[in-house]
Amino acid sequence: MSGDYKRREDPTCAPFEPVPCDIFITEATFGLPVFRHPDTGSEIDRLLHRLHSDPSRSVLVGAYALGKAQRVITELRRRGHEQPIYYHGAVERLCNLYEELGVSLGEMRHTAGAKKEEMAGHIVMAPPSALNDRWSRRLPDPVTAMASGWMRIRQRARQSNIELPLVISDHADWDELTCTIRELKPREVWITHGREEALKHWCMLHQIKARELNLVGYEDEDD
Repeated sequence: MSGDYKRREDPTCAPFEPVPCDIFITEATFGLPVFRHPDTGSEIDRLLHRLHSDPSRSVLVGAYALGKAQRVITELRRRGHEQPIYYHGAVERLCNLYEELGVSLGEMRHTAGAKKEEMAGHIVMAPPSALNDRWSRRLPDPVTAMASGWMRIRQRARQSNIELPLVISDHADWDELTCTIRELKPREVWITHGREEALKHWCMLHQIKARELNLVGYEDEDD
C-alpha cells in the first residue's frame, strides 16, 4: 500500500522504496496523462528568475507547512540562493523541527517585525491559505506563487489569483505511476485517491488486473 508518494529526489525525506508485491494499492491523484511534472530544478529556476527580475517586489510562495515548504526552501539553497528567506508564523515550528532533525534551511527570518521595504527582493514562504489573506498586505507588492502539482492546470492558477504557478508536487505524476507499476510487477492493482479510471484502463491495456476503490472524499485533495 503506497500511500501518497513520488519517485523524484527530495532532499528533505527518504526516497520511495519499491517493494515487489502481489497486490499494489496505489494512489492516483495525478492519474491522467496530462499530468507530467517538469523537473523540480527548472521550476526553482523560474522562481529565482522572477525574484531577480524585479528587486522592488517580494515573491510570496504558497506551500504546505509540513514538507512542501521545507522542500522548496532546500531546493532554493541547492540552486545557490543564499539570501535570507522570510516566513509566515504558521511554518515556523515545522521549519525549526526540520533543522533539529538535520535538514539545513539556511538563514530564515520571521515576517513579524520586519519592515516592508526590508522584504523587497526576497522570497517569503507561507501556507496557501495566507496568499490572499490580509496578512499579505504587509509585503512589498508580492508576486503570488504556489507550489503544487495542480498548477499544471492553468484555470486553477487563475481562479486562485496565482501569478507564478510552480508545478512542484509531492504526488507521483502519470509517468511515475505507470513506471512504478511496471517495476513492481503486481498481479493486481487497486487504485484510489484520484483519477482511478484512467490508470485502471492503462493497467488493463498492459494485461494487469486492476480495480477502483472509489473512496469518498479523496477526488480533489490539494497537493
